[in-house]
Amino acid sequence: MLLQAPEEAGYYIYGTPAGGAYQYAHPSMMTVLLWVEREWAATEKRKFGVGNISLYNGQKRTEEHRSHINGLQVDVRPVRKDGLHLPVTWEQSEYDPEATAKLIGIFFSHPLVKQILFNDTRTAGVRRWVKHDDHFHVAIKLGGA
Repeated sequence: MLLQAPEEAGYYIYGTPAGGAYQYAHPSMMTVLLWVEREWAATEKRKFGVGNISLYNGQKRTEEHRSHINGLQVDVRPVRKDGLHLPVTWEQSEYDPEATAKLIGIFFSHPLVKQILFNDTRTAGVRRWVKHDDHFHVAIKLGGA
């Protein structure tokens, strides 16, 4: 389970249900998240939001999150200009496209990241996907897969 409120971390958590129930990650995803967090926190004071990963038992909670069953996918909020830990869509004035692109670039620089779905296609490398205006979906691969 992803640590829920580590002191000095470069991330905060959100998601449904609350309390971390949907934040169980495969060890490889945990490695990616903690690596990205360290890279991000080295140059940025704002935290990024980590949302749904997987339930403890790998069950599907909703059809919308049907891929979140093995701990190899995570939802992340776009960065807000004001740094608040609130949702924002890529079309709102509070959205920080440069900081979000920087964060996505950090994710993409990790060799296990294989795909990021997000509807702000001004961001290099992302692919549009239904209902991905207020978060981006990161999928990783295992080993050399």
